[in-house]
Amino acid sequence: MPFQIIRNDITKVQADVIVNTANPKPIIGSGTDSAVYAAAGADALLAERRKIGSLAAGQAAVTPAFALQAKYIIHTVGPAWTDGSRGECEILRACYENALALAAELKAESIAFPLIAAGVYGFPKQTALDIALSEIGKFLLTHEMHVILVVFGKEAFALSEKLVGSVDAFLDEHQITELESAEYPGGRNLAAIRRRRAAQQAASGHEQDAPADKPLDQMLRDAGDTFQQRLFRLIDASGMDDVTVYKKANIDRKVFSRIRCKADYKPTKKTAVAFAVALRLELPAMLDLLACAGIAFSPSDRFDLIVTYCVQHKIYDIFEINALLFQYDQPLLGV
Repeated sequence: MPFQIIRNDITKVQADVIVNTANPKPIIGSGTDSAVYAAAGADALLAERRKIGSLAAGQAAVTPAFALQAKYIIHTVGPAWTDGSRGECEILRACYENALALAAELKAESIAFPLIAAGVYGFPKQTALDIALSEIGKFLLTHEMHVILVVFGKEAFALSEKLVGSVDAFLDEHQITELESAEYPGGRNLAAIRRRRAAQQAASGHEQDAPADKPLDQMLRDAGDTFQQRLFRLIDASGMDDVTVYKKANIDRKVFSRIRCKADYKPTKKTAVAFAVALRLELPAMLDLLACAGIAFSPSDRFDLIVTYCVQHKIYDIFEINALLFQYDQPLLGV
């Protein structure tokens, strides 16, 4: 997928570019900076860093990656947090913007970021995450690159307490109470959707013969849309072009091309849901799209419940949803 969040030591991530939160001066700092120097080879990396000289907050510069599993290290200087009134957010945005622009100049296919300034620089983690997701999302709308946000541990990753509290309450409510999946809005299964469609046909005077009364060839001719057919009808109706949709869905261009060319393409649930999010579908329309791929939601599955919560609360930013799924150790949307 173009964007993903992983829990790892950034010095062990394989990518064309590793981003280092650098000291402004050409010396070895603490935190991520110290770890990057140790893993890359401190003497060789420091010699290259000295050639660059001092860096202002928000600037970015490149060196070879030496012993890291990467081609380059991009060094960027994050802002130290004071109170938010001294341009800290603008500087942090510049860190991501400048590092991504430099990676594009290097023709990098992949880049791995730490959560810049959220450690020893004291930046509030929620604000640091919001800025990271915003800048990465903006970049990926116009570029093809695999961007990885690497967090070392759960303590380094923090979402809004209000949002997490609301999701916790939602999960508790729907996991403690056993609901009939056909009655639960986020848990309508394929059979329930078919029953609803049959009721709508009957109400409009177009009730079809029971499947048992039809020969097989007619049943196959009368089959509903495939996932591919329904998806591209929805894209046409959305007014968005293909590129915008697959980028908003966090889907790789090559995967989207396969869907376009393969009439019987069968997506995974996370891929199908990603398209529904990109198209900002309401819950019934999303479930109909999933049903075309033979996919159902369950009222007891945490992934399904979190997606249901987001759709019901009009949260359609796929990076925000993926951050929430990551918080609960669930698969991320996209391919």
